[in-house]
Amino acid sequence: MAEQKYPLNLPETSFPMRGDLAKREPQMLQQWQEQQRYERIRAASKGRKKFILHDGPPYANGDIHIGHAVNKVLKDIIVKSKTLSGFDAPYVPGWDCHGLPIELQVEKKHGKNISPAEFRELCRAYAAEQVERQKKDFIRLGVLGDWNHPYLTMDFRTEADIIRALGKIFERGYLYQGRKPVNWCLDCQSALAEAEVEYEDKVSPAIDVGFEVKNKEALGKAFGVSLPGNARVLAVIWTTTPWTLPANQAVSVHPEHEYRLVRTSHGYYLLADELADSCLARYHFTDEDVDGARAPRCKGKALEMLPLQHPFQQRIVPIICGEHVTLEAGTGLVHTAPAHGLDDYFVGQKYDLPNDNPVGDDGKFISTTPPAGGIELAGVFVWKGNDIVLQALEASGHLLHQEKLKHSYPHCWRHKTPIIFRSTPQWFIGMENKSIASGDGSEELIREVRHTQHAEGVSLRDLANKAVEDTKFFPAWGKARLEAMIKNRPDWCVSRQRNWGVPMPFFVHKETMQLHPRTPELLEQVALRVEQQGIEAWFSLDAAEMLGADAAHYRKLTDTLDVWFDSGATHAAVLARREELSFPADLYLEGSDQHRGWFQSSLLTSCAINDRAPYDALLTHGFVVDGSGHKMSKSKGNVIAPQKIFDTLGADILRLWTASTDYSGELTISDEILKRVVESYRRIRNTLRFLLANVNDFDAGRDALPVGDWLEIDRFALTLTWALQTEVIADYERYEFHLAVQKLQGFCSEELGGFYLDILKDRLYTAGENSAARRSAQNALYHITHALARLIAPILSFTGEEVWETLTGKKEESVFEQTWYAMPNPDMSVENIGEWQKIRAVREQVNKKLEEQRERNAIGSALQAEVDVYASGDACTALKRLGDDLKFVFITSRVTVHQRDGGEVEIEVAPSAHTKCDRCWHYREDVGSNLNHPMLCGRCVSNLFGNGEQRQYA
Repeated sequence: MAEQKYPLNLPETSFPMRGDLAKREPQMLQQWQEQQRYERIRAASKGRKKFILHDGPPYANGDIHIGHAVNKVLKDIIVKSKTLSGFDAPYVPGWDCHGLPIELQVEKKHGKNISPAEFRELCRAYAAEQVERQKKDFIRLGVLGDWNHPYLTMDFRTEADIIRALGKIFERGYLYQGRKPVNWCLDCQSALAEAEVEYEDKVSPAIDVGFEVKNKEALGKAFGVSLPGNARVLAVIWTTTPWTLPANQAVSVHPEHEYRLVRTSHGYYLLADELADSCLARYHFTDEDVDGARAPRCKGKALEMLPLQHPFQQRIVPIICGEHVTLEAGTGLVHTAPAHGLDDYFVGQKYDLPNDNPVGDDGKFISTTPPAGGIELAGVFVWKGNDIVLQALEASGHLLHQEKLKHSYPHCWRHKTPIIFRSTPQWFIGMENKSIASGDGSEELIREVRHTQHAEGVSLRDLANKAVEDTKFFPAWGKARLEAMIKNRPDWCVSRQRNWGVPMPFFVHKETMQLHPRTPELLEQVALRVEQQGIEAWFSLDAAEMLGADAAHYRKLTDTLDVWFDSGATHAAVLARREELSFPADLYLEGSDQHRGWFQSSLLTSCAINDRAPYDALLTHGFVVDGSGHKMSKSKGNVIAPQKIFDTLGADILRLWTASTDYSGELTISDEILKRVVESYRRIRNTLRFLLANVNDFDAGRDALPVGDWLEIDRFALTLTWALQTEVIADYERYEFHLAVQKLQGFCSEELGGFYLDILKDRLYTAGENSAARRSAQNALYHITHALARLIAPILSFTGEEVWETLTGKKEESVFEQTWYAMPNPDMSVENIGEWQKIRAVREQVNKKLEEQRERNAIGSALQAEVDVYASGDACTALKRLGDDLKFVFITSRVTVHQRDGGEVEIEVAPSAHTKCDRCWHYREDVGSNLNHPMLCGRCVSNLFGNGEQRQYA
């Protein structure tokens, strides 16, 4: 065969065409672990400026899902790109290990009849198992990190440092104990953090209830009218929680709203002027039922402290003024129960209202709850209490209207069941520097343990707002979201009534409820014990060991900390403690739900301790949805597990999908989308394989040429690569990975596959093996391959390492021990670059004409064609400058450029009349001119047996 007689420089490489990622990636992982690759990268990065991405700990419960995979891959891309940018970027993965979900799993498996100490040990063992399961999958994703030394919130030292963080917040005056309404899950039987609450639709009874005015003379004075002594006057409230009426202590009006006193056939009704007509229609009053004369009006502030009779309890309650009252719905008068609502609580403080909570931990009314209209409430569940309250109101004639209302209502994120607001003694981190007012005699006075005025005179809310202002957000809209949440959030309830959690190790006086005067010192003593024995050191502690005789007067607190405090305090327990890390972190990265979760809990704990955020920047990614935009759900059967992807397609496919999706919104995934990702990966891999195969025999030490000696198209290709690297690195710096992927894919398909490499094949395969023309091409390819190996590596980590090993032959060395490639200067002028861009544009036109001829069967390959180009001006100059080399750019056997005066470029294509060279496949007049080689053209004879053809441009 011709190839055997007249050899070509055919490409060779050990880099396989098929990635076979699902099979080969686990082998690579094993090799990396054996080589201690993460430790090698740390050693190579030692002494560089640090970049710290602090890992938001996933919860140690259940296998990882696609959202976990996205999160970890994004973090890994950043850490690796920062490493290549010349930073020392360690990654310490973490896990959140305490809390209710683990308790529920242990209860499910072992039952509830277990001692608390044994229960905690079982929880610890369960969490450790889950960590190992999740760790295996995270490693499988190609995420590099200190997997042998992760941080766990249940590590003894971390538990101790969480306690120390609590102690610092206490010492700085932000922690207090108070009786205050909190989100309460009836299934958990515990308080919930804001981040543990989600809103779902619920159908509730919406009722209008009349409170009888006891002082009609004072009411008449407020409205400037005289009321009959026997008149029935009702101040009407509207509520969707009838069960809270037993705790009613007042009715709120807005001081500046207008109120109307309406005379009807059923007596007088006190309503907000703006809502009165709609209310009367709701009560089915006709024009005949309502006095047609203009009803008197007054401002809400004129009604302040007017006494009302509770509708079914022997209690007088006042009308009070509150800015929280709106005219969006209802009657403009608001039922106020300080034990069951934050607005109610705050306005109740102002008026010194009792904060009596009649509902127990289990959601049932306590034994001292008075009956409602003669029907017992004690022992009744709150939702059943709705029915009893409605019966009592209807029987007494105070129920003016009732209907079913479907509305958004808070639910427990774990149990998916409605929660209640319920006042309980809890520990809070205060957002404002104000004393918490106590209630009247019915509420036990609980001493605040924070200072009335913080030393700097700045509230935690102000510090948090300043910290948000100082933080950089990716994407930028995250700032407004976090600002709004800080602005509106209540004090943070950090205490929980659970077994498996970091304890709040306080000693509280049995009578005064005050903390022990040596609390800071005692906290540190407890922390030292926890460092040695874990949280059990507190739970098993005999108070006398630390308090001596004082133990008789103090009780040991059994509350645990909110798990959001655990993870939120890891800036103190991990960042500030581990030698390879530092405070503050450069970046926190989590899903968009963490504005109300970890971002916020971290912000508040750090501001309370350090007066600043624990991060300089926040990056937020969206949630994963299916191809139709629906949330992943097992019940819908649309879940795509990451394990299935990396077991069938490979982790690099999952990584490429993650990087190619704009994470600032929802990330869409489906089998069809993954097929397209696989195709994109194949194009990139084939490009890399071509590059590697054609530098296989290139020795940089032996074959390197000065850039000035390269052919011009090779310098142009290097210029394109230089521009690509600059842009892609900028995309990495801005965390815009989808743009980096677009550029890399475009470069491989267009600049390389569709242009440079296509043109280069003739020179690489047919020029003399050691010729300057071929070595020039290989020099360019060598530098391009080095640049691409690094540029793809943060995203396609397995493939990047595979390319690096093939390129360098160094099996133990990682591409991440390098930095971005320092390419030689292409030394091309702007004018020169512009000429090549014009040539590319004409080449595209030529390709279209060639395709037309191919479709007509006039030619087979492009080399069978001869091309005449008619051009003017700069385009003509650029084309003519290349001379005979232009045919190599167009991949045709002849190109002739004709000068014309003005007008568009025109192209004529005709089949060649000459014979095809058996070796290079060009159609040339000189094929057979050498009688010794009748099947070869003159240039192949020269390349094989003579001095070789001379090229300058292509």
